[in-house]
Formats: sequence, structure tokens, C-alpha cells
Amino acid sequence: MTTAGDGARAEAEPATAEVLSSVELVEYVAAAGLALPDGVGQVLAAGDVVDAAPDPYTPGRWTVRAGSKVGAVNIALPGMREPFTVRVRSKVPIARLFFLLGYSLDPTGGWRDREVDVAEHRDVVPALAHAVERRVDRALRRGLLQGYRAAEESSLVVRGRIREAEQIRRRFGAMLPVEVAHDEFTTDIAENRILRTAVERLLRLPGVPREVRRRLLHQRARLAEVTPVVRGQPMPGWQPTRLNARYQSALRLAGVLLGGASVEHAPGGLRVDGFLFDMNQLFEDFVTVALREALRGSGRLGRLQDSHHLDEASAIRMRPDFVLYGPDGAPCAVADAKYKVEKRGGYPDADLYQMLAYCTALGLGEGHLVYAKGNASHAAHRVRHAGILIHQHALDLDQSPAGLLEDIAGVARRMGAG
Repeated sequence: MTTAGDGARAEAEPATAEVLSSVELVEYVAAAGLALPDGVGQVLAAGDVVDAAPDPYTPGRWTVRAGSKVGAVNIALPGMREPFTVRVRSKVPIARLFFLLGYSLDPTGGWRDREVDVAEHRDVVPALAHAVERRVDRALRRGLLQGYRAAEESSLVVRGRIREAEQIRRRFGAMLPVEVAHDEFTTDIAENRILRTAVERLLRLPGVPREVRRRLLHQRARLAEVTPVVRGQPMPGWQPTRLNARYQSALRLAGVLLGGASVEHAPGGLRVDGFLFDMNQLFEDFVTVALREALRGSGRLGRLQDSHHLDEASAIRMRPDFVLYGPDGAPCAVADAKYKVEKRGGYPDADLYQMLAYCTALGLGEGHLVYAKGNASHAAHRVRHAGILIHQHALDLDQSPAGLLEDIAGVARRMGAG
């Protein structure tokens, strides 16, 4: 199997004439001149896994560039003996990536490196499979959770209440069977169904290590009496309670796996199956949740993705990532998270214009942009003739979790003083 190694190496080395069976990229690093199988380039160009465009001078060659999504997908086309695999690695270390994810899911518990060691894995999918399996195992150690589930069925005995309208409609004049509705005490409840579906999903993903796959098969056997959710159907809802406390960590991580970042569809003979993290969304979620937690107890309320309007007619909607409100309910600070810096020489001007619009519409004198990288930890720009001060903060994602949270606390302090 031939692969295009990391993105930097793919740029430096000339492309070979050999048609690849897999490709490995790094987020936001281009790989030029890849020889892809017939149809794979078109699938990549039409999808949102990576950016792909045909080489205008060489048939069969494509320029492929990874964006913000990291993970792995398999592409299977009619006539292909083996699926084509696309892997996209994150520049952020795996352990740090999962800290960002864990903190945004549950800041009170967060991600504890000592509980589930993901640093041994180089790619997202193996680390995710390992993490989900370990948390499912921890959730099921004391047996499967049981609860009541509403059930409707045809029965030869009366249980619960008779569904009179259904009995008349379906069995007019007949005494048996009886259409009944009752509450059933069972393990086939929402929490277990979500875990079973997550395990089944992981067993289909590309790149799951053999040992992790073996452990996942063991978890599936534990959940054998539980009904997985059928593809295309919504996940059952669940609420955190004292009874399902031991499940909650596993359920939150399973929700990420089964959420919108998953890729799985099959139009015609095409099949694309895999999992992708959107690093832009992951960074935004971490920054906004961490800011909210850092400002908790300050007497001010932080809200995420609140809807506001730029114009007086309320025709132009805007949704800042984070708005801080004072005790009187008026906005007192605004922040936006930006994972990718587009310009080589510094921060993109468009971000400054966007923050200027936020500050103007909210009536604020200061605004805050939080980046995942930068040449300096802090910079500030005062807008001419407006007096608005726009701060640009840069977080170093390579540092320890404690250092990250301290940097977030520094941003929160500036926001609180604004």
C-alpha cells in the first residue's frame, strides 16, 4: 500500500505515477499531484472531507488539501476491490485534542489523562475507539442499567391499560389478542441503546486497532440484549440523573461519535464511511465553555451562540461565539474563537471587521478574538474614530491542560475588566 505521508513531506517529494490506495494528510497542509483511483477524486471534490481539485495539466492527478476536519474515511466505489482510505491527522497532539473535547463536554469532570491514555495513538480514530471502549467498559462494570420503557403491543393477557381505539380499529369484535400499553422494566433503554450503537459504529470504522476491536466485540456481547438504533433514525434522548451517573461520561463521548461529525452514506453504489472531528468547532466549543466556567461566580452570565442583529430593522442576524451579560442583562463583553490563522504574516483582517461589527451592534468598547496560534500571546488594536479596542489572544495548544486553562483565565480577566 502506498501512502502520502505527512502533509509537509507530500509537498516536498514529487508525486509518483503509482495510483494510491490510501492517503495521509495533515490539517491545513496541502498535498500536490496525487494519483488517485478513477472516481475517488470526484468523490473527494464533491464532498467536504478534504478540498480536492483535478490537475489541469495531468489527467488522473489531483491536488488534495486537508482543511479543519481530522479523522479517517473509507471510500468504496463499484468495481473497487479495496476501499480507498483518507486519513487526516491533527497538528494538535492527540492527548491535548481529547482534553479539549473532554473539557467542552464536561468541564466539571473534563478529560483525565490518567483514566484513559490516548497518547499512545497517533491518529484520531484509534484514539477515539480506545477512549469510547474504556469508558463503556467502566460504565458496564456493575452491570447494565435498567429502567422503565413505554411499550405498546398485542398480547394474550391484559397488562397495563387497553388501547381501546386501537383495539376497535384493528380487532373489532375480537376479544384476543388485546392491544395494550404498559411500562416495561428492561435493559433496552436509551442509555444502553446509545452505547450499543456507538460500539457497532466503531466496529465499522477504518483504522481501529486489532486489540481495541477485540475489546469492542466484548462490549457488544455485554450489550447483546440491547437494540441498536437503526441507521437514519434519531438517537433516543437521555437526561443526566443520579441513576445513570456512571454512564454519563461514556454517553457524552458516544454522542460525539454518533453526532453530525460522522460520515456514513451510500448513494447508489458509492459508500463513504468514517469519522471526522471539525477542529474549528472543537476549538470554539472549548474556548466558549472554558470562558463560561472561568467567569462563573463573577455575577455575570456567559452565553454561547446567542442571536443578535446588526441593523435596527433586525434583518441582519449575527451569532457571536460568546457574549457576557452583566447583572442588568445588558451585554458587557464579547468574544469569538478562531482556530485557523489564514494569513502567513498575522491574523486575518476579516476577523477584525467581524469583531468591530459585534462591538458596534452590542454597544461595547472592547472585543476579544481568541486564536489557536499566533506570534504573540496578546495584541490590541484601537479603531480610529470609534475608540473600540479589539484584543487578539493566542492560545498555545501544545502546553499542558493547566497552562491552557490559565491562559483562558487571563482572557476572562481582561473581559471582566472591559
